[in-house]
Amino acid sequence: MSRASTILTVAALGFGLCAAPPAAAEQVPVVVELYTSQGCSSCPPADAIFSKLSERDDVIAIALHVDYWDYIGWKDEFGHPAYAERQRKYASKGGRRSVYTPEMVINGQTDIVGSDAMELFKAIAHYKETPPPMSLDITREGGNLHMQGSVPAGGAVPMEIHVLRVKPSHTSKITRGENSGKTIQYSNIAHDWRVAGSWNGQAPLDLSFEVTGDDPVVVLVQETGAGPIVAAARVD
Repeated sequence: MSRASTILTVAALGFGLCAAPPAAAEQVPVVVELYTSQGCSSCPPADAIFSKLSERDDVIAIALHVDYWDYIGWKDEFGHPAYAERQRKYASKGGRRSVYTPEMVINGQTDIVGSDAMELFKAIAHYKETPPPMSLDITREGGNLHMQGSVPAGGAVPMEIHVLRVKPSHTSKITRGENSGKTIQYSNIAHDWRVAGSWNGQAPLDLSFEVTGDDPVVVLVQETGAGPIVAAARVD
């Protein structure tokens, strides 16, 4: 068991400290996951929309590059099978038989075609009006990340704590496959994704663990089984 998981287990047993809601809790960010691939000819328009989206303070934008288009002739340099598996879990949860790119998933609940800007902004507006019920506060001091949070009485369900980093920007020159000859800028590219532990929500969350690197860190609290994202935060 990792150090993060050990601390989380202790907190779940009731030894954590109750956290006060963060001062800026009135602006709860909406999480937008883009499932994309450098080998997908339909993805560049969605990547461009996502790049603009990543500049918004009220959105946590995460690009997950999948690997199932690599066979076409270009291996996505950021592709990872775990991201394709996460996408498949969303599809199964939503009763969909297949996955596709580009796809955006908002707050772990609503899926839309990634190039459909109108539907994307409608979904974001909807979730801004109905923010998640959990307060979450994260701070980073050097190589230490500390998070605290709680859910209202009666709102506890099995949850997972996801921790990842995002590479803010990268420009790729693609020389093979469907996007051969294109130079594309990618934003908020997910990497070093891990599940830090599980949490039942019955006791306050109080978790600390080490982080490395200079890229921003994102924390997602999500109902187990590809359920709704209950809370999210990002620290640069």
